[in-house]
Amino acid sequence: MIEILNPTLLARARGTGSLVADILQTLKSRSTIGTNLLEIDQWAKAMIVEAGALSCYVDYEPSFGRGPFGHYICTAVNDAVLHGRPYDYRLGDGDLLTLDLAVSLEGVAADAAISFVVGDARPPESLAMISATQRALAAGIAAAGPGARIGDLSHAIGGVLREAGYEINTEFGGHGIGSTMHQDPHVPNTGRPGRGYPLRPGLLLALEPWVMADTAKLVTDADGWTLRSATGCRTAHSEHTIAITDDGADILTLPTEARH
Repeated sequence: MIEILNPTLLARARGTGSLVADILQTLKSRSTIGTNLLEIDQWAKAMIVEAGALSCYVDYEPSFGRGPFGHYICTAVNDAVLHGRPYDYRLGDGDLLTLDLAVSLEGVAADAAISFVVGDARPPESLAMISATQRALAAGIAAAGPGARIGDLSHAIGGVLREAGYEINTEFGGHGIGSTMHQDPHVPNTGRPGRGYPLRPGLLLALEPWVMADTAKLVTDADGWTLRSATGCRTAHSEHTIAITDDGADILTLPTEARH
């Protein structure tokens, strides 16, 4: 299903996007050395409930998972990159943490992810990888607009990631979003320009470049959810929800302070 949102729903989407971004920034500020991943999950739950929103993850049960996800946020550490299920683990200095959050508010969902290094350590390779996903995300957004096609966004994202020296996995990528978290069209992190679904004003897309340091192969944890690099290398993931407008694309998942 591909949804095109009317102006009323787009206004709601902006509110959902700001909520997602604000929660992620609060969680980032609280994620310090010694923080438990289960604490992060509980903090996310409290903020979602307080806002009158709904988690897109708790009852999420796609074909590739094992039963309902059962948590409010994805927490992926170091070699984990996608669908990181929170567990009893305390963050250490230099850990690379990815927080991926999707919520629904007033019937419209938004989805975003951030990767950052915990503590005072600054591993150059980790920072470079995070930067590459951020630049790829910016390139994908810059390529979006009415008349562009999905392949244009994928090509822009993939070009940045390849130039930075990373292999690209195409099993998981960006996606349409609206009344539900995951919709068509699929947005691979590499592709050919001029191909795929043509973008229209009112379309919402979640773009999410992610990479692993030295491989494109994933393995699944025993929890049936968490996806890790096959070699144990570190990973990074950046994501925004955007709305296609009459003259380009609007980033919905910016923190409130960044909008002023």
